[in-house]
Amino acid sequence: MTSSVQSSREKPLLSEAEFIAGFHAIGEERYHHKHPFHLLLHEGKLTRGQLQAWALNRYYYQSRIPIKDAAILARSEDPGFRLVWRKRILDHDGDGTKPGGIEKWLRLVETTGLSREHALRGDGILPATRFAVQAYVDFVSTRSHLEAVASSLTELFSKKLIVLRMDRLREHYPWLSGGLDYFTGRLTQAPEDADFALAWVVKHARTRGEQDLAHAALRAKCDILWAQLDALYFAYVNPGWPPPGAFQPAKESLRT
Repeated sequence: MTSSVQSSREKPLLSEAEFIAGFHAIGEERYHHKHPFHLLLHEGKLTRGQLQAWALNRYYYQSRIPIKDAAILARSEDPGFRLVWRKRILDHDGDGTKPGGIEKWLRLVETTGLSREHALRGDGILPATRFAVQAYVDFVSTRSHLEAVASSLTELFSKKLIVLRMDRLREHYPWLSGGLDYFTGRLTQAPEDADFALAWVVKHARTRGEQDLAHAALRAKCDILWAQLDALYFAYVNPGWPPPGAFQPAKESLRT
C-alpha cells in the first residue's frame, strides 16, 4: 500500500461542495487558458504560419477524441451511462446527416490556408503532440473508469475559453471567421457533457481516496493539454525550432 493511499484514507471524505470546488480550483490553476501560446493567440500576435501549426496539431488531438470516448464507453457495463456517453462520439464524428466536430475542425484547417488532406495524412504533426495525445488515450484506457471520466472535466472550463477565443479570432484574424463552426457547436455540447460527467463522478467517488484520484485525473488532463501547447510554443514561437519532419510555415506567412 502506497503512502499516498494511506494518507488519503486518513483524511475525511470531502463534502459534495468541497469536492466540486476542488475541480474548479484545479481548472483555475492548471487549465491551458493561461498558456503563453493561447495568450499570444488571443492578443492577435500569431502569424498565419503559427496559426496553421496550431490548427494542424490540434486537429490530431480532435481526431483522437472519439477514440478516447470509445475507450471510456467500452469500459462501462451501465447501459444508461453508455447511452449518454455515446453522444460525444456522434458530436465529433457526425451522424451521417450533419458534420461533426472533426469535419468542422478540418474546415478551420482549410481556412488557415492548409489542405484537409495535409491534416488527414498527419503530415508535420509534432512528435510531442503525438506523445501527449496518445498519453490521453492510454490514460482513459488503463486507469479506473472513475479516473477516465474525471479526466474529461476540463470541459467545465472550456465554454468561457471558447467564447473568448471566438471573439478574439474574429477581431484579430477576420480571415478565419468562416472556419469557426467547431467552436459554435461546443458552446452547448461542452457544458452538457461536463454536467453529466461531473454528476457521475460525484456519485461514484465514494471514498476520499477515490475523490483524490478524480482530482488527480483532472490535473493529469490539464498537464496533457498544457504539454501540447508547450510543444507548439517551443517549435513555432520561442526558440522556434520545429523538429525534423514537422510542419514548416512559409517564411512569408502573415496574419492578413
